[in-house]
Amino acid sequence: MSSLRDRAVAPLAWLAVAIVAVSTSAILIRWSDAPPQVAAFYRIVFTLALLAPVTLARHPRTFASFSRRDATVAILAGVALAAHFAAWFESLSWTSVAASVTLVQAQPIFVAVGAWAVLDERVTRRMTQGILLAVAGAVLLSLGDSTGGASPTPWPLWGNALALVGAVTAAAYILVGRSLRQRLPLLPYVTVVYATSVVGLLAFVLVAGFPLAGYPPREWLLFLAMAVGPGVLGHTVINWVLEEVESTVVGVALVGEPVGSTILAALLLGEIPGMLTVVGGGIVLAGIVRTARNRASA
Repeated sequence: MSSLRDRAVAPLAWLAVAIVAVSTSAILIRWSDAPPQVAAFYRIVFTLALLAPVTLARHPRTFASFSRRDATVAILAGVALAAHFAAWFESLSWTSVAASVTLVQAQPIFVAVGAWAVLDERVTRRMTQGILLAVAGAVLLSLGDSTGGASPTPWPLWGNALALVGAVTAAAYILVGRSLRQRLPLLPYVTVVYATSVVGLLAFVLVAGFPLAGYPPREWLLFLAMAVGPGVLGHTVINWVLEEVESTVVGVALVGEPVGSTILAALLLGEIPGMLTVVGGGIVLAGIVRTARNRASA
């Protein structure tokens, strides 16, 4: 009995660790003085460097079994992930942590819409209610940022728009890679996706003319922290937990990221969100929970 209980508790404990880890991402990005796209690039580079040796040791023959279709799907997922990181990292230069992290976490909304539009999946009445609730909350949240709030810049709506682009591209990453993830082990899948993301972000950085070197030691430590914390202990652990825990539980738990990030931003950055931002963010999170829970049971 105790061993069964331990097997059930361990993934949930790791899920809690992962939520704390991803909650630090926005803070680490804000602390960095490097261009956001450079920070995104090195986050993926260091994450790939940490995971690739483990992947090659545990799954040395998996890559050879990739079909042309699987490789194409993995590359598309990697491109979507690169676009997600580029948009979301940039959003944090323009809007508050509370607004950015809440809006980018709205990806379940876009996954539900995309699954309905592309995969002919059914959208229930409650899912529709959740989507409308999240949209109303996003509008209220943006009004709060534009009238003061905790936004560090005079153009928070641009940052909010970029965060929503990050949510859309994250949803595309999930939808594109969903079938492939069901057929392949976790590590080979994320290794190929991360490698593709590195190439995509490198191209963006080079075209934009951002320097890849010359950063002080503090920046390299922040890049590494982004990889170890939000990268390995955060999103990679969440992908593993999805094999052990119902997607409904994980989807609802991920709502903890905006809450944790907002608390950390208040404590470490002095960003105290305004009332409209808090209320709007709460409505967005309620819409996300309603959509995610009902989509999983649909």
